[in-house]
Amino acid sequence: MRTEQTWEAREVDLDDVEDLDGIADLARASSVDEEPVLVLVEQEDTWFAVVRVDGEEDPRIYVSDAAAVGRSAYGDTLLTADVLGHDPDDDEEAPPSGPAGDESVLADLGVTADELAELGGGGRLPADALVVIAERLGCADELETVR
Repeated sequence: MRTEQTWEAREVDLDDVEDLDGIADLARASSVDEEPVLVLVEQEDTWFAVVRVDGEEDPRIYVSDAAAVGRSAYGDTLLTADVLGHDPDDDEEAPPSGPAGDESVLADLGVTADELAELGGGGRLPADALVVIAERLGCADELETVR
């Protein structure tokens, strides 16, 4: 979460979260003065996700590999119609490989859409990509404290 011009990191347990609204509620509970809250998710060196919550606005999501997320326990939570570009309940096919969602989710914080897309692909490990993102946001030390 962002507090004025600094960041604070907290480890959260998503095991009991049933849907995106649950993630958003966790994020909002941590928010300070409507500052952005980022939930960074990484799973088994296969994918990462960024969920951003700004106040009462709808969460914005970026996933590095929609197909890998779809095969995980978080598929139903993170692969929303906004991320996929269509209603996942109306499509029986597996999500396509590669990044999906809002590539500009961090643009105003210092990570452009092109940079995020590059970090999401190219064979980089998700943990390494999140470190680069945290460095650009100015919260690498905070991320390290919860790893």
